[in-house]
Amino acid sequence: MKRSLRTVALATATSALLLAAPGVATAADRPAAAPAAAECRGNVPGTVALPTGSLPEGIAAGKGTTFYAGSRADGSIVRGDLRTGRSSVLVPGVPGRIAVGMVYDARTDRLWVAGGATGAVTVYDGGTGAELGRWVVPGSGFLNDVEITRDAAYVTDSSVQRLVVVPLGRRGALPAADGARTLPITGDLQYGPGFNANGIRALGDGALVVTQSSTGDLFRVDPATGASDRLEISGRDLTAGDGLVLRGRTLYVVYGFSTDSAAVVRLAADGRSGAVVGEVGDPDLDRPTTGILSAGALYLVNGRFANPSPTTADYQVVRVEVR
Repeated sequence: MKRSLRTVALATATSALLLAAPGVATAADRPAAAPAAAECRGNVPGTVALPTGSLPEGIAAGKGTTFYAGSRADGSIVRGDLRTGRSSVLVPGVPGRIAVGMVYDARTDRLWVAGGATGAVTVYDGGTGAELGRWVVPGSGFLNDVEITRDAAYVTDSSVQRLVVVPLGRRGALPAADGARTLPITGDLQYGPGFNANGIRALGDGALVVTQSSTGDLFRVDPATGASDRLEISGRDLTAGDGLVLRGRTLYVVYGFSTDSAAVVRLAADGRSGAVVGEVGDPDLDRPTTGILSAGALYLVNGRFANPSPTTADYQVVRVEVR
């Protein structure tokens, strides 16, 4: 049985997310402040400030300790350094744009961004912030998270039972503006009320692992056919899982909608089952959305979905120690 309180929390936070996205103040011109000295842990900041009112959700790990974080307010993106705690605007905001899940491709120095309710997938130059391509996919619901492989970028749609796929050509060549396609999801993953397919990551064998927020289930999805198989996961309930962070066979499921922590899942060698073996968190967390692994730690973005004044609230990336 799934925990009904978590389902309620998920529905409430989802409504807040969708209502907060359009029509809010531009965040690109609000500089992120350096972290206070008291927030440093050793020589590394425990928190890194993001622009006030930016409504962040996605984060990507760049080269070294570089990170990128996007805004649901206006689609702006900041680039920062986790060791210095400083950041600056890389992509200025545009009214009506949204940046949700994102991933950095080190092979091409590109940053891929899912556009939420805009139905767009956008790719930027990771160094200059120049827009390299944008694909608006008709009929999309809420494009939530993105993963990159050698062959394509795969984007979850939390409202429509399919993946959006942006195929890549030789040496990562980008398709034309009408070159994105959709891949229906079949099999065990069936959509219901609330947010469905959300976080996505590529397993070592080429399959995609996807979390269904509304049920707490994890699925393997074949990137060629869209066929899905539910992973048999023992241990605590994963309902309201948001972003996924994968390192080898360890999968962190971030509880963006309901708690201030991330579950630690140990996957079996074949990637078809696993067990929740623990949980990690930090007192500075406030409804984290997703995260990255960098500089020997897990870094989670504070979505602060329960804040009554999101357009004037402060936001942070929080360092979480992991073993």
